[in-house]
Parts: sequence; C-alpha cells; structure tokens
Amino acid sequence: MKRRVFRYFVVFVSMCALLFSSALVAAEEQRRRENASNPLAKVKNTDLRWQYLDLDSGHVNDFSIDGAFMAHEKVKIKYELHYWETNVTGSSEKDFESALVKGIFFPSEGVWGNVKYRLALGFDWIVDLGDLDKGIGTGSDQIGPFGGVALGFEGGTMLIPLVQQYLSYSGEDVNTTAFRVITLKPLPKQMWIKLDAKVPVDWENDEAIPANAELQLGKHINKNIALYLDGLVGIGGDKPYDWGVGTGLRFKY
Repeated sequence: MKRRVFRYFVVFVSMCALLFSSALVAAEEQRRRENASNPLAKVKNTDLRWQYLDLDSGHVNDFSIDGAFMAHEKVKIKYELHYWETNVTGSSEKDFESALVKGIFFPSEGVWGNVKYRLALGFDWIVDLGDLDKGIGTGSDQIGPFGGVALGFEGGTMLIPLVQQYLSYSGEDVNTTAFRVITLKPLPKQMWIKLDAKVPVDWENDEAIPANAELQLGKHINKNIALYLDGLVGIGGDKPYDWGVGTGLRFKY
C-alpha cells in the first residue's frame, strides 16, 4: 500500500514538474517573440548603439549601451549609458553624457476584444555625467515618472502611447512633459519597422516644443542577434536637431 501511494506521489510530482517546465518554456518563447524596440516588451537584451545628430551649432556622436532585463514577471529594469563626441562649442570634446535607470511595473495585461494590451507605470532616474562647458549633458539630474500602454493588433502591429514628466532634483531647472507614440510593425524575412514620435513641452523654456521623430528598420539575424538602422529628424521651430542617422547591434538572451 505504501509503495503504491509513493508511486502515485512520484507520478504526481513528475507531472507537476513537466507542466511547470512547459509553462516556463512557453513564457520564454513568448519573450523571444517580443521585440525589444518596444520599450514595454518583456525581454532581456543588450544594445550597442551609435547615433549621429546634425545641429545648427555642430554635431553630436552619441555612443551608448542600452539594455533591459526582467527582475520579476511584472517588473522590468532598463539601463542606458551615453558617451558623446561633439563640436558644438567650436572644438571637439568627448565625455560621458548621462546614465539612466528605468523601472517599469506592469499592473495588468490581457485582451480587449481582438486587441492585446499591457499597462505600464514607471520612472526614469537620470544622472548627468557631462560638462556644459564642453557642450555635453543637460546640467541636471532628473526623475521622470511615466505611464503608457502597449496595444497589440492582428498581424503583430504594436501601438504604444506614453506620457512622461521630467523634473530635475539638482542642477539646472527641468520641467518637461513628453508625449510619445510608437508604432512597431513586423515585416517579412524577420524584419521590422518602427516609427517613434516624441512631442515634449518644455515648461521652463517658454513652453518650447522640441519635437522629433525616429524611423527604425531592423532585422533579426537569428534568435540571439539583431541589427537595425535609425533615421532621425527634428520637427518644428524648436527642434533639438536637424537630422540624424544611427545603427545598433542587439544581443537577445
């Protein structure tokens, strides 16, 4: 009798372990299908990026490392480190520009009709590492609470509207409300295209609107590596730059 009970117990534990491992594999496959170019994707990645920005006063070469990981099923941590080369002061200057840590909490996700959704709340912590005498950095450390939602449509197209408030807690005064809309669409041959439009309102600078947009075209080389190209343009009379280009190498885990 005891042997029979023990045998049933072993079978039960084995089935539970199999179901649990299957659930983990399914969750991992779901993460791999998500694109890290969606800031609300539940992914683990590291990107090595370069962007060139053309300004009225010169140029900026922005070299950065940009990554993310899931600390919990509902908590994502993102990080960035930027290093600049610029000549906006009239001579070439180089230095670290900023470091950022972003925490994202996903309180809810599900399906509305035929549309998948994922709600997100979070904040940025931005530490200025630059030197304004070199034309690098903002001269302020900031926090940036935000909220947004990722909407997934048939065919894999994503729409991600976000609103974020930037406030300085040291250095130069910063009080900016930024509206952002991202559209991300998968393409044939493991490619994707993304449009990222940003409309900040700078309350400390006569309500200036340094709007800009980025178009990204990328390709998944395999399940662990992706490459992408960026095209950037400033919009309106308060544009932060005229135009820009960039590229990135993504490692997916």
